[in-house]
Amino acid sequence: MTDPAPVDGEHTDPPQPAEPVDAPEAPPATLWDRMRDDPQYAPEHLALEAVRRLGPEAAQWAAVQRAQRPDVPAEELADLAVRRFVTHARLSGAVSGVAGLPGAVIDVGVLAWTQARLVLHVAAAYGVDPLHPDRATDLLVLQKVHKVAESARLALGVAAGRERAGALFGRAGARPLGRVMLQLGVRLAQMAGVRAAKRIFAKVVPGAAIVLGTWANSSATKDLADRARALYRAGPANLPTQRRP
Repeated sequence: MTDPAPVDGEHTDPPQPAEPVDAPEAPPATLWDRMRDDPQYAPEHLALEAVRRLGPEAAQWAAVQRAQRPDVPAEELADLAVRRFVTHARLSGAVSGVAGLPGAVIDVGVLAWTQARLVLHVAAAYGVDPLHPDRATDLLVLQKVHKVAESARLALGVAAGRERAGALFGRAGARPLGRVMLQLGVRLAQMAGVRAAKRIFAKVVPGAAIVLGTWANSSATKDLADRARALYRAGPANLPTQRRP
């Protein structure tokens, strides 16, 4: 049954805006647990979680922008997204406030998460669905974790299988935490586009992380933004065939 149409002069309530999507500013605790338990596939776990948790935020952001300004060019929306998240990346150096190797791992994880938000917002700016599973593949290729989409998809499938197995059976066994943290830091630093040895060393040396982090984070994120814009600029119809929904 539908509501009757309002008669002339009758007051009607304006449509209520949708509730803002809650998107975490940093990797959620459950993701850190999965990455710590399976550091070899940390980038794949992060990419899968980013599409699940950050894709809705990017889609809503683009929809709100277009509703407010129907004629806004896609390039202008992409500019907004890039400026926002390059600034976030610049400020994310030494965000953890934790010294030593654990702090370095947290910092590069937050940077990789911020960069994933950027890519998904750029995709949405150009009309590409940021919730589509193929965006996880895009993230891994754009962030140079994998050279081609096929190997990225294979690794994502392995990571998803390990996630399900971990949920069912728990961890297979404990390993030395220091070794796990180092492997996790290297994998996340690779994903974030920061040379792992320098990034982690800078975090361990007091006072060096902020200096390196400010420059390296923004530089790596700007380069990633350029690659994302080149991929998505032509819109969803012109993505490579294997990426289309």
